[in-house]
Amino acid sequence: MTTTFQLGGELTVSRIGYGTMRLAPQESGFDTSVFHVWRAPADRQAAVAILRRAVESGVNLIDTADAYALGETEELIADALAPYRDDVVIATKVGAVHPTPTEWLPLGHPAYLRQQAELCLRRLRLDHIDLLQLHRIDPAYPLEDQVGALRQLVDAGKARHIGLSEVSVDQIRAAADIVPIASVQNLYNLTHRAAEDVVEYTASRAIAFLPWFPVAAGAHAAATGALAEIAAELGATPVQVSLAWLLHRSPTMLPIPGTASLSHLDENIAAARIQLSDNQFERLSAITAGVSA
Repeated sequence: MTTTFQLGGELTVSRIGYGTMRLAPQESGFDTSVFHVWRAPADRQAAVAILRRAVESGVNLIDTADAYALGETEELIADALAPYRDDVVIATKVGAVHPTPTEWLPLGHPAYLRQQAELCLRRLRLDHIDLLQLHRIDPAYPLEDQVGALRQLVDAGKARHIGLSEVSVDQIRAAADIVPIASVQNLYNLTHRAAEDVVEYTASRAIAFLPWFPVAAGAHAAATGALAEIAAELGATPVQVSLAWLLHRSPTMLPIPGTASLSHLDENIAAARIQLSDNQFERLSAITAGVSA
């Protein structure tokens, strides 16, 4: 199993990346089932340390979005990773608004998408975005208009590659008629596997698949479950085995686990060194097949 992938056929990235959503703290007094991602980390130096440890440990794919902390997460990335700019691939997203801690709404007006990309460039202090992803398809506007706006940014040299998030195979095909699609970012893990057809399709087209929420908690992660048994066999943790299962599942799979803990970051990165046997992979797949959390 390789530990790197050629994103867009040309950018070499680590197969385990780092997702920055969890850098922002949960807001108190709101629905805890929703990721708030509303304010920048209270401990900025700790967040900088996380980002730098990730890169220094070999992670060079950093995923973020313009809506995370209303843009402050992008500013944090620019500050933290300025010394490493030539060594990292930064992916960001536009096309979702976050007007309150618990509201996430698609907004795909083409002019808005282009404006947000410009703001991403300013906050990240870049002259182009390595991977610009459409956060959500907005049903209020034709898909071709939304993806067409991203194509304009590629043509202008402001975006290098384009990705999509939470899409079907048909939507990937339609978007690819407008601009080459380098990545897809859908919810997918051991217990959320509704996107199996998208995983298969992206693998067949050498499109990166970035599973968000790659490590799920639930019955499968209990101390006596198959995940724990296989973790014991490998001398690993259940989290690491969950990530190893994803890496085994598809050669284009690029998990982007996020954390605000240095120890958890190290644990996640180490998962890239775990090799599941075919039997172990099948045991995990069979037990969790069809389960949703």
